[in-house]
Amino acid sequence: MSNVSSAVKSIQDIMRKDVGVDGDAQRISQMVWMIFLKIYDDREEELELTEPDYESPIPERFRWRSWAKDREGITGDTLAEFVEELFSALKNDLPTIGAVGKRAQVIRDVFEDTYNYMKSGTLMRQVINKINDIDFNNTQDRHTFGAIYEQILKDLQSAGNAGEFYTPRAVTRFIVDRLNPQLSETVLDPACGTGGFLACTIDHKRQFVKTPEDEITLQSSLRGVEKKALPHMLCVTNMILHQIDVPTFVRHDNTLEKPYRDYGEKDRVQVIATNPPFGGMEQDGIEQNFPSEFRTRETADLFMALIIKLLKGQGRAGVVLPDGFLFGEGVKTNLKRRLIEECNLHTIVRLPNGVFNPYTGIKTNILFFTKGTPTKDVWFYEHPYPQGVTSYNKSRPMQFEEFQGERDWWGDEADGFRSRKQTEQAWKISAEEVAERGYNLDLKNPHTPTTENHDPSELIAHYAAQQSRIQSLRDQLKAVLADALGDRT
Repeated sequence: MSNVSSAVKSIQDIMRKDVGVDGDAQRISQMVWMIFLKIYDDREEELELTEPDYESPIPERFRWRSWAKDREGITGDTLAEFVEELFSALKNDLPTIGAVGKRAQVIRDVFEDTYNYMKSGTLMRQVINKINDIDFNNTQDRHTFGAIYEQILKDLQSAGNAGEFYTPRAVTRFIVDRLNPQLSETVLDPACGTGGFLACTIDHKRQFVKTPEDEITLQSSLRGVEKKALPHMLCVTNMILHQIDVPTFVRHDNTLEKPYRDYGEKDRVQVIATNPPFGGMEQDGIEQNFPSEFRTRETADLFMALIIKLLKGQGRAGVVLPDGFLFGEGVKTNLKRRLIEECNLHTIVRLPNGVFNPYTGIKTNILFFTKGTPTKDVWFYEHPYPQGVTSYNKSRPMQFEEFQGERDWWGDEADGFRSRKQTEQAWKISAEEVAERGYNLDLKNPHTPTTENHDPSELIAHYAAQQSRIQSLRDQLKAVLADALGDRT
């Protein structure tokens, strides 16, 4: 891991010297397309050993091994000119027919909105040689690819790209574990980012793969959509590292741009696992694609409306949402009413602060629901910190093993979760009570005694409110005294 992380830092340091690369976002994009081509070439080396008739979709002179692999290869102006030709070829000149055409489509999609920003061929050669130091066929380096794009996303945050953050692997794995998608069940992530949920789904489903036909079934059962070019490229790269050689199921598109009414039965799936972007706003006009009761520019709410629609009858979903969804009104109330009346919103796992550090401090929840049966009871499970932990950070992230409490308690939806018991962490509320509360689902744990809050911002707000009340009492007292003195005179 240190090898990968230090290589990434070295690459970014070299790029800072190039006059053509302006800021973190461009540096990251530049690095990612190069890493993609290196990983693609590494994977092709494996395929050439296992498939004697393998045909690369990339013309020989543009394959990584032909122009980049030799540390003493082309450099300077010659390399800069060659890269212009490379981009033109990858965008416009790849095959379009047959199996090789499908492979080529993946590359065309990846490079559609990708650009080369570096002007110096000499600095570019230094970057390429650093990338060549990472062996993505090495199992250890392959696993630490997660560290690369976690670092990339952290850098994107500082580059001002709000709403982009990495869902911790512990959370994606827990959601997929609870949804338990079977081999032939189609799994969709409509805002797939860098592919964390899809990767966990592949890992989960591989236990069912016994034959080559099973592998085909697995690969044809995945769906992902990502609108931004950089996360899309990272997702495709992630899929290739998971031995999905033609991940055409990852579409570079905006799920919300297609009108709500145009999604039909053929678009519906059995399982949805996602962390839709929250805190962001969609461009003007997108909300007009939705029925009036769901019209808003808030991205997460629009995704929730669509998620409910895109589930088949008895389809299952696990969705990460911020606290604001639980207590919000207006469109959020309409969405929660729809969830309660048309789905079994059986479980809300309340995650502790810091799960998404360092990307956001927003408190989050996981909503689990099944479409087609109205909700009777909503169960809450407050996820505790492990003993001795007061917050999560980069050096102490959340671990999947911490969810063992939820897994032991979970029970079976088929029997109405009859085995579930109220505990210090778990409690429930009936659908009728939810309606009486105006669909406010922001319930605190009734088994936890009120504890003193030491959060500085909340203490300051509380102090300001107290001072305001004290001043109000002073003003009232002054008025009473003034009246009393006035009466005496």
